[in-house]
Amino acid sequence: MYSCSVQKISNKQDLRRVLAGKKSGRIVFVPTMGALHEGHASLLRQARELAGADGCVVASIFLNPVQFDNAGDLATYPSTPEADLNLCEACGVDIAFTPDPAGMYEADRSISLEETSLSSVLCGAKRPGHFAGVCLVVNKLFNLVQPTDAIFGKKDYQQLAILRRMVRDLDIPIAIHGAEIVREADGLARSSRNVRLTPEHRAAAPAIRRNLLAAKHAYEAGRDAETVCCDLAAALETIPGVRMDYAELVDAETLHELRSPSSPAVLAVAVWFGDVRLIDNIELQRA
Repeated sequence: MYSCSVQKISNKQDLRRVLAGKKSGRIVFVPTMGALHEGHASLLRQARELAGADGCVVASIFLNPVQFDNAGDLATYPSTPEADLNLCEACGVDIAFTPDPAGMYEADRSISLEETSLSSVLCGAKRPGHFAGVCLVVNKLFNLVQPTDAIFGKKDYQQLAILRRMVRDLDIPIAIHGAEIVREADGLARSSRNVRLTPEHRAAAPAIRRNLLAAKHAYEAGRDAETVCCDLAAALETIPGVRMDYAELVDAETLHELRSPSSPAVLAVAVWFGDVRLIDNIELQRA
């Protein structure tokens, strides 16, 4: 438990003014969309550790409408603003930036930011415009906060890879850190969307992780990527209530076809339980 008091800031001008007074130490940034849970808390605690006593931890809490390709998903996304601020304070956050859409986007905005390779597969192939919205808002937040470091969770593995590419290609002087997935005791990856699962679907969802672990074992024992993916998809389809979206094994850096069996890889899945879409992944490496 940390003793610092979080400072809530809701507009860009005040954020710039306050951060202008931070003359030394790291500024470590954790962007979120709110409805914070233990997965976010892990990111915030890592940010506090990285920043140290002399640094500053900034968390943004902003439900970014531009990255939602499904209006229903945006409308039902959970919101827990008071609990979010309490969690930020408990984790040692110095500044919580909580803008509204009108404060982040001009009514006649006409500039977009799009990645064209890593975003063409996996979730990007299923959610048109999603990663363009992610890149736009994260770039705006980077410009506002001007952090030295930023931390993103590996649960959204494709997002992490795309933002690393954005920083590389646009020469943004920020170190990007990927944080390990935080899971429930039964293996389900923590997600703000988990609260929308029915009791039956919540009971079935941990099978996603169990099947990923079985697929990892099969791949690292020598089974080829195509067979691993087919077997995984077939296994996931037997989970009560599941509707498959994808199961793909790709190169960990490019997110496209593996360059060789010895290259670092990631096995990524997305499934639907009713109208709730869950994603998960596991990193693979053959000896």
